[in-house]
Amino acid sequence: MLTYTQILFSILLFTCSTDSSSSSPVENTEPDPTKIKYWYAGEAEISSYELSQARYGELRDGKAVLVFVTEPFSPMTNAKSDRQKKDDVSVLKLNFTKKFNTGVYPYSMMTSSFFPFDNGKHSLKISSSSQEWCGHTFMEMRNNPRKENFQFNIDSYFEGETQDNIKMGKTLMEDDIWSMIRLNPAKLPKGKQKMIPSFFYLRLAHKELKAYACEFFTAKIDQKTSNYTINFPDLERSTTIHYATDFPHSILSWEETYLDGFGSNRKKLTTTAKLIKTIKSDYWNKHANADSGMRKELGLE
Repeated sequence: MLTYTQILFSILLFTCSTDSSSSSPVENTEPDPTKIKYWYAGEAEISSYELSQARYGELRDGKAVLVFVTEPFSPMTNAKSDRQKKDDVSVLKLNFTKKFNTGVYPYSMMTSSFFPFDNGKHSLKISSSSQEWCGHTFMEMRNNPRKENFQFNIDSYFEGETQDNIKMGKTLMEDDIWSMIRLNPAKLPKGKQKMIPSFFYLRLAHKELKAYACEFFTAKIDQKTSNYTINFPDLERSTTIHYATDFPHSILSWEETYLDGFGSNRKKLTTTAKLIKTIKSDYWNKHANADSGMRKELGLE
């Protein structure tokens, strides 16, 4: 974890380490002491959710977890930086997990994104995997700030889905929206633009990896809560994220509606997730059997 002094240095040094595209950066041009204190306290923020996940034309009960934590990221090695380097970028990392059962067999899914804490436009890396008894899939986006295109790689047990070194112009990524909300919701995309859907959706729906036409809507529900809706008309899909209007803009719940299933089981269903509990913890140090009570606190056991 970066110290307060290191993050101030990072903010000043790495504001130039961004790529060029039409999307607006999440600007934090002046270090905000409140944000620094919250995000650089040497702990991760862990939030658990009751999940109802659409799969194979039915809704499945499960759990989702959002783990937000700051760390230094090395564009040179495309990984967390263990030794400080001059091109390191301070990022807000999100590990987003879903676990649910389909009949006799379980699904375990995870997407990791690494969004620049200051002046971020796109994550420097997004990776996503899905495991179930039929097999597993893996998908990764790499974003070198010095190059014009994203690079994607897909590995899948489904025949015909594996692809390497796919290059695509830099555009909005749905998987970045969660971090953008947490850092500065005022800078969320507005109006109509193109966006690459979430990696979870692309894999579950077996949709083509590309940017689709998209519409964005923001609404303030009451004094404490705001909504952000992402609508993909061509996919007949929409996602609405409910978050706390005030800092730290906690994710309270979300809904995702689309046509799910195959053949006669295909129908429009809505995946939902509702917050159970949020804690802050240096969880990487909580790996003893005695620490397992934290899972009960989060409602995961």
